[in-house]
Amino acid sequence: MSNPVQERLIRPAQNIVGSLRLPGDKSISHRYGMLGAFAEGTSRFTNFSTGADCASTLACMQALGAKVVKTGDNAVEVTGVGGHVTPTSQPLDCGNSGSTMRMISGLLAAQQGTFTLIGDASLSRRPMERIRKPLEAMGAQLTLTEGHAPLTIVGGPLTALDYTTPVPSAQVKTCVLLAGLQTRGTTTVHEALRTRDHSELALRAFGARLERTKTSVSIAGPQSLHAIDAAVPGDISSAAFFLCAAALFPGSNLVIDALGLNPTRASLLDALTAFGLKISVLNLEEKNAELVGMVQASAPAEGLGSTTISGALAAQLIDELPVLAAIAPYSRGGIRIRDARELRVKESDRIALTVKNLRAMGAEVEEFEDGLDVPGGQTLHGATIDSGSDHRIAMAFSVAALRASGETLIQGADSANISFPEFFDLLDQIAER
Repeated sequence: MSNPVQERLIRPAQNIVGSLRLPGDKSISHRYGMLGAFAEGTSRFTNFSTGADCASTLACMQALGAKVVKTGDNAVEVTGVGGHVTPTSQPLDCGNSGSTMRMISGLLAAQQGTFTLIGDASLSRRPMERIRKPLEAMGAQLTLTEGHAPLTIVGGPLTALDYTTPVPSAQVKTCVLLAGLQTRGTTTVHEALRTRDHSELALRAFGARLERTKTSVSIAGPQSLHAIDAAVPGDISSAAFFLCAAALFPGSNLVIDALGLNPTRASLLDALTAFGLKISVLNLEEKNAELVGMVQASAPAEGLGSTTISGALAAQLIDELPVLAAIAPYSRGGIRIRDARELRVKESDRIALTVKNLRAMGAEVEEFEDGLDVPGGQTLHGATIDSGSDHRIAMAFSVAALRASGETLIQGADSANISFPEFFDLLDQIAER
C-alpha cells in the first residue's frame, strides 16, 4: 500500500485498459457493521470497506460493547450486543463520517442512557438538525451545537412516528428506521424522491420485516436482528472515478468485477450511458438482496456527447457529480447540472471547489447556486488542485488530470483515505502511459 501523501502528482495517460475488483461498498459496509454490532450473534463480512469512515462506525459500535475482530485483508468478524448497547462516558468519535453520526443516532435514541457524538472539523460543520426533528418527535432528547456536532442524545423508550423527510436523505431515513426498529408500533418514513435503499435491504438480511411502497417504508417494532455472513459488493461510487477515466479515452476497455448494482445507485450507469459511454453488465446475481455484477466500459471513437443532470437524478448522483463535471470539458457537448444545492453542504462546498479547480486547469465553467454548466470541446492543462481536503474532489481531479497537457498536483490527496485508500494505486494500474 502506498503511504498516505499530502500531495500527489498525476501524469497524463494515453488510455485506460484493464480489470479491477473494488473495495467493499461504503454505504453497505456502514450498515452491515452497525447492524452486525447491534444484532445477536457473530456476523462475518468479507470485502468490508477499507475507508476510514467505515472504521469510525466499527470503532463507535465497539465503544458501545460490540466485539470487532479483523480476520484478514478486508475481512471482519462482528459480535453484536443483542439489541442493548453499553453506555460509555467517553464521546463516540465519528471522525469524518456523516453516515456514522446520523445513522447511529437513530440506534441510540431508543437506548437507555446519555450518549455524546463528536467528529472532526469537517463533520462538525455538517447539518445535523435534520435528524433532531424526527428523533425528538419520537421522544428522544437531542442537544446540538448551533445545529451541528457535538451532539448529545438522551435516549429511552420512544413512540412510533409517521414522518416525511423535508430533504430526501438515505441517512435520515435510516436514522428513523433504526429508532423505529426498537419502538412499539409502526414507524413510517415518506420521501418525495426515493433514496438509496441499502438500509432496508440490510435490515431484511438481518431478519427484520419492513413494508415498502413507492414513496414510503414502514417498520413495526420492536424487532430483533440476527447475525449474517456476507461478502460486501464493490463500491459503485468508487467505480465512478474509473468509469469516468475510461470515458476520457476513445478505445478504452475497462472491466470491473463483483460490483454492487443496486438500482437506487446504478443510475450512475444510466447517466454515463446518456453521456455516451458504452457499458455492458454481465453475470448479474443477487446476494443478501443486493444486486452484484460485472461491468464493462469503453468510450466511443467520437468521444462523449453531452448530458443534463437535474431533478431526482441529481439527488441520486450527488456523490458522483464532481467527477462527471470534471470530465465534461473533454466531451463534445459538455454537461449541465441543476438541483444539486446539497453539494454545497457536503465535506466541502463541492460546487465552488469543482468550479475553482476546473478554472485552474483552464476550463470555462459557469457556476449556479444549485449546479454548474461545463461546455464541451475544451482542452485542459495541468495545474495545482485545491481538494479542500475533500476525498471526492481529490479523486475527481486526479481523473480529469489524465487527459490534461502536463502534470497536475493534487493538494490534500491523502483525503482519499476517507473513502478509498487504494484509489491512486488502482488508477495507476489501469492508466497506460
